[in-house]
Amino acid sequence: MPLSTEKVTIELAGLPATRDLAACLARLVKVGDVLAMYGDLGVGKSEFARAFIRALTDQSEEVPSPTFTLLQTYESNLCDICHFDLYRLERAEEAFELGIEDAFHEAISIVEWPDRLGPYLPRNRLDIRLSITRGKNHRQAVLTPHADWSERLRECGHG
Repeated sequence: MPLSTEKVTIELAGLPATRDLAACLARLVKVGDVLAMYGDLGVGKSEFARAFIRALTDQSEEVPSPTFTLLQTYESNLCDICHFDLYRLERAEEAFELGIEDAFHEAISIVEWPDRLGPYLPRNRLDIRLSITRGKNHRQAVLTPHADWSERLRECGHG
C-alpha cells in the first residue's frame, strides 16, 4: 500500500476551530486507526486529542495529558481509545511495553511524538502536524492521509 503525499492544510482560528476539526475526524475513525500528532511543545496536540476523545466518549470525560504516564486509555462505544505521548521514550522498542502494537490493531490510537517510533510507525495512519501561525491562538493543521484516509477526509469536507 503506497504512502500518500497528498496534504490538506487547514487554518484554525482559535481553540473552537481546533476542537471542531478533532470532532470531525472523530466521526470518521474506525478500529485500528492511528492519528500521528506532530508539532512543537505547546502547539495544541493534547488539546486536539482531548477534543477528539471527548467527541467519542463524553464531553465531561477527564482527559489528562499522558506526558508522565505515557499512555491513557478511554472506553468508547466503538472501541478503546489509546492516547500515547512518546516524548520521553529513549528507544522505539520501549513503546511495545505500553502495548502499542495491540492498540494499533484493536483500538483507535492517538500518538503524540510519533517520530519516536521510527520504523514501527504504521503505514496506515493520518498524520496531523500542528503549528502556531499568527499569534498564540491561531494554528495551522496539515493533514497527510495514508491508505484510505484521503477518501475519509473528503467526507469531512477536507481534501
